[in-house]
Amino acid sequence: MIKTSLQAVLERVREACERSGRDPGEVKVMAVTKSVSPHLIRDAVDAGLVLFGENRVQEARKKVSEGVFQGVSICMIGHLQTNKASMAARVFDEVHSVDSIRVAEALDKFASVYRSEPLPVLMEVNAGRDVAKHGVDPDDALELARHILSLPSLRLKGMMTVAPASGGSLAARECFRTLRTLRDEMVKSGINPEYLRELSMGMSGDFDIAVEEGATIIRLGTVLFGPRS
Repeated sequence: MIKTSLQAVLERVREACERSGRDPGEVKVMAVTKSVSPHLIRDAVDAGLVLFGENRVQEARKKVSEGVFQGVSICMIGHLQTNKASMAARVFDEVHSVDSIRVAEALDKFASVYRSEPLPVLMEVNAGRDVAKHGVDPDDALELARHILSLPSLRLKGMMTVAPASGGSLAARECFRTLRTLRDEMVKSGINPEYLRELSMGMSGDFDIAVEEGATIIRLGTVLFGPRS
């Protein structure tokens, strides 16, 4: 089932890339496995998926301890509180939801203790300026990026955003376009593009639009695994 779902997703990615003049090889599929059972996760690994996203530190730790994510990369994509930074630095291969200087500094502190290499991170940006969403305000993103780049145990790779809950496809497109434009502006401000190469945006309901707007990572749960119980 997951193999079939993944093939359908990859075909839609190919079509979205065709519409926007992109190479489908630039787009990675992240399987979002919050509340997904270990056997379904193993099916996803067998289907060829290598990038997984978890929203909760505790749930991810349990799955990691059970060997569910052996041989693949697991990323934190949920809101991270500073009191969970120690565990996050140990459990995850990457953290994609750094939305404040406080969180960045906490992760840097524990990454320096528990990791031999810098921890790869993405900044979470509230590109849609949705009051219900987490993320740094776009106006403050450059300051946060510069701060992360000053921390020796973190390695900035790009940015993540979530489209607003309301406003439909138009609001989603505007949000994704804002993130892409922000990336371009930050590069013009002197940030090395190597530190902003990943744009994680687009979920099951809007990933086609995200790909058209420049996503390099799309985060998919329902479209791969079906509705969560």
